[in-house]
Amino acid sequence: MSKSLLEQLRQMTVVVADTGDIQAIEKFKPQDATTNPSLITAAAQMPEYQEIVDQTLLQAKNDAGAGASQAQIVSLAFDRLAVAFGLKILQIIPGRVSTEVDARLSFDTDATVAKARELIAQYKAAGVGRDRVLIKIATTWEGIKAAEILEKEGIHCNLTLLFGLHQAIACAEAGVTLISPFVGRILDWYKKDTGRDSYPSAEDPGVLSVTKIYNYYKKFSHKTEVMGASFRNVGEITELAGCDLLTISPALLGELQATVGELPRKLDPAKVANLEIEKMSIDKATFDKMHAADRMASDKLAEGIDGFTKALVSLEKLLAERLSRLEEAVTSH
Repeated sequence: MSKSLLEQLRQMTVVVADTGDIQAIEKFKPQDATTNPSLITAAAQMPEYQEIVDQTLLQAKNDAGAGASQAQIVSLAFDRLAVAFGLKILQIIPGRVSTEVDARLSFDTDATVAKARELIAQYKAAGVGRDRVLIKIATTWEGIKAAEILEKEGIHCNLTLLFGLHQAIACAEAGVTLISPFVGRILDWYKKDTGRDSYPSAEDPGVLSVTKIYNYYKKFSHKTEVMGASFRNVGEITELAGCDLLTISPALLGELQATVGELPRKLDPAKVANLEIEKMSIDKATFDKMHAADRMASDKLAEGIDGFTKALVSLEKLLAERLSRLEEAVTSH
């Protein structure tokens, strides 16, 4: 009996669900799960998660105290909501959940470190240890430096919005637990830049970028795990079979599960030894220079931080409106 692509993929790669939708996670039973502001905002608007949102808001209102403004309550609830979804997800999966630091702090090392410690403290208060949480931080130089501090404290990090080899090497040198290179967003940029409609999966610029990072890490024995993210199609996923982890949306997980066929391993540490790869060391000057020279990485990192920031603003607006409705309901009783 032939196996599904998903079943075969699980034998060589840790499959992670890229969603805040608890029901999708229950369906596909991934090892790990990742969330981000856009996913949490989408989940927070689904009727089935209204209770989580309301409970989080009311608890935040209670804890903020009598004189607290709506903005203060929303700010408190906002962080807690990401953790509340994380806790729900951890009841289903055996592995780790990634919870994101506010993207507006992406260029502030100290503020990122402080926020990460707060998130970990919330998980700890709920009885969840550090080994089950990855703190997600944008891969700016300041974000990488924050992760370096956190990793030394035993707080594990997932560096996201990663598009270039310079970002990946800096993360490995900082001792980061895991990186999330964004395959689909790289493809998006190249399609727009070249005016092409598509690329064959084996020539997909996002696939080539992750392959290059994976080979570099394995060649020089870096411990940092590579988790391909942001996929546009199944071809990108099958071309990266064998990557340490892949975080995949419910729609593409469904497609992989429904497809039967051979899935050859594409990324393999055993094949890396003979590759000619130059070893690099990345300091801030080198990082800035390489980042400026890489138009795609510069564009997509800035755009990604901007996109997550907009999602945060709309989530705060959503929470403020919901809080007003809850308060009206209390006063009308």
